[in-house]
Amino acid sequence: MRILLVLAHPLEDSFAAAVAKTAEEALVAGGHEVDLLDLYREDFDPRLTEAERRAYVDQPYDVSAVETIVARLRAADGLMLVFPQWWFNFPAILKGFFDRVFAPGVAFHHDPAGGRIVPQLSNIRLFWALTTTGSPWWVVHLYMGNPVRRLLKRGIAAFCARRLDFRMLTLHDMDRIGEAKRRAHLSRVRNALAALSL
Repeated sequence: MRILLVLAHPLEDSFAAAVAKTAEEALVAGGHEVDLLDLYREDFDPRLTEAERRAYVDQPYDVSAVETIVARLRAADGLMLVFPQWWFNFPAILKGFFDRVFAPGVAFHHDPAGGRIVPQLSNIRLFWALTTTGSPWWVVHLYMGNPVRRLLKRGIAAFCARRLDFRMLTLHDMDRIGEAKRRAHLSRVRNALAALSL
């Protein structure tokens, strides 16, 4: 399986970078092909341009500004996102990735009858998020209703692809845990990906 592994963290020595490295190594060891897209290191601009917004319902939509990333997404069988949750949401650069790359004609198309959008990422069979949050589990789930999971599963994955293997592995309470729990999470990521079949 070819996996587009998207990393969204500004620090090269971050725990998110360690998770991405662990994921890449586990996937390659399992016989998968990995295309690492480090949004910061590749200087991805998350800002939707005026021209992109004005043309959002044009047919065909012009993706020339992000065509190399669109080609990488279209070549993938699976999408794996690695990012921290900040303010119970995506980092801005990852939100911009969705805004600019998951565009009409790429991730979906508009139903000519109006109202609905039709999924178009038929190549994507796996959609995983490997993430961290500074808040404890109970705050994320009970108080906030796990907004990132809802956005990813119901608001992005379900509208862009069908019959996905969706999974989210989250390390909670990142601001207070120690090194042992971080290492345990990396092992959890490694084990989950080792079980991933071709």
